[in-house]
Amino acid sequence: MPEKRAKMDNKMDMRAVACVLLAAGAGSRFGGGKLLAEFGGERLFERAMNVLPKEFFSHVAVVSGCEDILAESERRGFLAVRNSAPEKGVSLSVRLGLEAAKPCSAVLFLVCDQPLLRKESVLRILEAGAAHPERIIAPEGPDGRLGNPCLFPAAYFPELAALEGDLGGKRVIRAHPEAVLTVPLPEEELFDTDTKEDLSRLKEI
Repeated sequence: MPEKRAKMDNKMDMRAVACVLLAAGAGSRFGGGKLLAEFGGERLFERAMNVLPKEFFSHVAVVSGCEDILAESERRGFLAVRNSAPEKGVSLSVRLGLEAAKPCSAVLFLVCDQPLLRKESVLRILEAGAAHPERIIAPEGPDGRLGNPCLFPAAYFPELAALEGDLGGKRVIRAHPEAVLTVPLPEEELFDTDTKEDLSRLKEI
């Protein structure tokens, strides 16, 4: 890890990269309380926080309406950003996260419902961004579908901030396919848990 850190630092010294952890979803298909569900002895939001290589970020902003998540964010030294209206969709969380993350040259958006995502994979996305700072970096599964987390340079912040309703960063990605650089990741790391059945299936992997 020290050697990898040195290589990334050389390229990222001039880029203040922030992270926004999106943790405000209601989890209605899950039956509510999805991010508080346990997997491998940790709650889903805690697993997401633990997978962050926080030493590579200028700061980490956690957007949520859940008191437990906000309190844990503050305990870890993250920026706790309250979303009081999660029913307005993910676009509000994106805007709140962007505002909290500034000033920065790029933002990594990460979600909390991919419990098999590994820190090494997040580092690969950051390394791709360091080598290609003008590109949007997105993970790609074996089936060609893109997932999370995604890294957006500051040039795309206005478009992200203009999103409405339940539209997230994938809308911006679809608008700029020529700007996207993909990083291949295993299917299980990109699998997001929408239901309790999804979570049970992941526990069998």
